[in-house]
Amino acid sequence: MREFYPEIEPFNSGMLKVDNLHTLYFEEVGNPNGKPIVFVHGGPGGGVDASMRRFFDPKVWRVILFDQRGCGKSTPFSELKDNTTWASIDDMEKIRTHLKIDKWAVFGGSWGSTLGLAYAIKCTERVNALILRGIFLLREKEIRWYYQEGASFIFPDAWAKYIAPIPQTERHDLLNAFYKRLTSSDTKVRSEAAKAWSVWEGSTSKLFFDPKFVERFADDGFADAFARIECHYFVNKGFFEEDGWLLKNVAKLRHIPTWIVQGRYDVVCPATSAYELHEAWPESQLHIIPDAGHSASEPGIKSKLIEATDYFGKQSLT
Repeated sequence: MREFYPEIEPFNSGMLKVDNLHTLYFEEVGNPNGKPIVFVHGGPGGGVDASMRRFFDPKVWRVILFDQRGCGKSTPFSELKDNTTWASIDDMEKIRTHLKIDKWAVFGGSWGSTLGLAYAIKCTERVNALILRGIFLLREKEIRWYYQEGASFIFPDAWAKYIAPIPQTERHDLLNAFYKRLTSSDTKVRSEAAKAWSVWEGSTSKLFFDPKFVERFADDGFADAFARIECHYFVNKGFFEEDGWLLKNVAKLRHIPTWIVQGRYDVVCPATSAYELHEAWPESQLHIIPDAGHSASEPGIKSKLIEATDYFGKQSLT
């Protein structure tokens, strides 16, 4: 089993104004002359942390990490205006151009796999490899499974806490019930809904419940951006033109070398999405981890992701 590379500090960081409202935090770690790779975090609204720098050999890779709109160190915090998938793709291009990078590899998990795929479809000529984890295609059936009915059958105890802020009369449409509260001007209502939404994901992301892992999701600041931005994207169906847009456009990516890493018992983003993606994209390598859920920090998933970055670090990426 592979373990994280040693802790590392950025050799470059800054704030990049991407439009009249949003300014994004970005950082670079590793080898300034190494192979460029961009880390696309989950959520949306999750932000980056120091552990995410450690999936990469710092002698080989020039790793670019950034906080997407409205989260982490980016400003304004928890902002929903002008916060869309297409804006995030444009932001990635602005970061790439700002850092004078011609092509880069893309590393993304959960929502990061969604945005990574969407970016690669729109900017195919700028991507030379993909490492994707916990595949989320943001289809209606995936949203319904996790936020309305499905995962609830496996985690009924955590589910009871998730739906607690929502009256019985509104539980037929939990997504919109939460959205109403997460956009409320009543700070108490907003905070209660945000924590319930966020803790639900933290409670179900690992094969074995991890109280310390859940603590981050329960933090008021983290929960506010995480819940509001996620719900905003999901109510708007990812801003995609049609349901299943990513899968329908995957033919554009079949020439890009790709590893897909998926936990067998991932409840947040069930393995069926990874399997369907691989079926449509047989050139990709699908690695199902037999003893893992959703989180990138689970031993088997972490090990396979590091194996993937080491593998691509030895390849000639063009």
